[in-house]
Amino acid sequence: MSDYRIEKDSMGELKVPADAAWGAQTQRAVENFPISGQTMPAGFIQALGLVKQACANANHELGGLDEQRRRAISSVCDDIIAGRLMAQFPLDVFQTGSATSTNMNANEVIAHLASIEAGEAIHPNDHVNMSQSSNDVIPTTIHVSAALACHRQLLPALEKLIATIDSKGESLADIVTTGRTHLMDAMPVSLGQELSGWSAQLRHALEQIEQTLPAIHQLAIGGTAVGTGINADEKFGDLVAAQLSGATGLEFSVAANRFAALSSQDAAVSLSGALKTLAVALTKIANDLRWMNSGPLAGIGEIALPALQPGSSIMPGKVNPVMPEAMAMVCAQVIGNDATITVAGQSGNFQLNVMLPLVAFNLLQSIEILANTMPLLADRAIAGFSVNTGNINAALEKNPILVTALNPVIGYELGARIAKTAYAEGRAVIDVAEEMCDLSREELEKLLDPRKLIAGGINAG
Repeated sequence: MSDYRIEKDSMGELKVPADAAWGAQTQRAVENFPISGQTMPAGFIQALGLVKQACANANHELGGLDEQRRRAISSVCDDIIAGRLMAQFPLDVFQTGSATSTNMNANEVIAHLASIEAGEAIHPNDHVNMSQSSNDVIPTTIHVSAALACHRQLLPALEKLIATIDSKGESLADIVTTGRTHLMDAMPVSLGQELSGWSAQLRHALEQIEQTLPAIHQLAIGGTAVGTGINADEKFGDLVAAQLSGATGLEFSVAANRFAALSSQDAAVSLSGALKTLAVALTKIANDLRWMNSGPLAGIGEIALPALQPGSSIMPGKVNPVMPEAMAMVCAQVIGNDATITVAGQSGNFQLNVMLPLVAFNLLQSIEILANTMPLLADRAIAGFSVNTGNINAALEKNPILVTALNPVIGYELGARIAKTAYAEGRAVIDVAEEMCDLSREELEKLLDPRKLIAGGINAG
């Protein structure tokens, strides 16, 4: 039995692997683009199955596709949506900028398998791609896949992390520690207040992401080749959007201007920018955790993160902050992806953006790795870290910057002398202040009580 079969397209005949469901156009792309070995994301391919299924249903409703072909196409799309046909989508991300090759990959696979199921010929262009162009299908699929990934993965993961931080912060509300600016000792804060800052950053990032999603829910479908809707019924786009809304539970609609929807990726750029903001906030949180955990003897040592794995191949007993490190690397990747998406987004020439596969790959990767890592940071770092109150209290007692609270009473200059003396002699500020100013011990204890010093920022909202 031969290990290949002959397929043909408008350019002629081509050998295709015998076990492949794709046809000649896909095979040409396989041979033309052996570039990275990175294929289009699974979420994108599954969303493409949703789009093709919705298009088949819309074409049937409009009278252009008979029930037998519609049913067969929809059945194959079910397999794509479920992820059962991923091996049939071998194309490299770095391909034609419209991702026509990936659209035809789907058309050919669906047509081949649906023809077998229906027992009659189903054509990849005439039937599966009816009323469509790669130029509206691929931008539509980018939006559908991104919307699904955000709603089903990213937002729940972010909400979980925020809830974990809030819960941990509440449990640490009464633990006062040394604040730090420029990595140098500053006025005290509570650990609960520190964590409230993290939570507020993440809530702001969540709001930014949510603000970008209405534009992501607007689809290019129905614009076909250049936005005019050539070869598609004027009702087609609305019907497809309604089908997708029903299938996913999300509210999709046709873009108000399909010329912009085909030629630009502004919505994806905006979403990526919000993901970058989230990555910046998460980097701050990850690095705070690393600093707070540093030591355990020669570092700050305020907290001890859960010990997840041995930290060194040569130093026995060493344990590293692996989860915050993983989070920081994910954030670096997301920030890099945003730069790529920005460049790709500006590559719209006249009626079509020509870096669509790159936008899809980087956007979905950013969403996926953020969504995967945030629950790990919540469960394996933040929820379980313990507090070293001995280290915290020892540093707080000797913090010379506490003298700031005396400024209104003794003045800045005397306060500076007290602070320098306390630091030079390694003594508590209150002891030095008692010697160098006229305030009684009782007055000093009231003025220098760390818990009173944090009251002005007590709100963790």
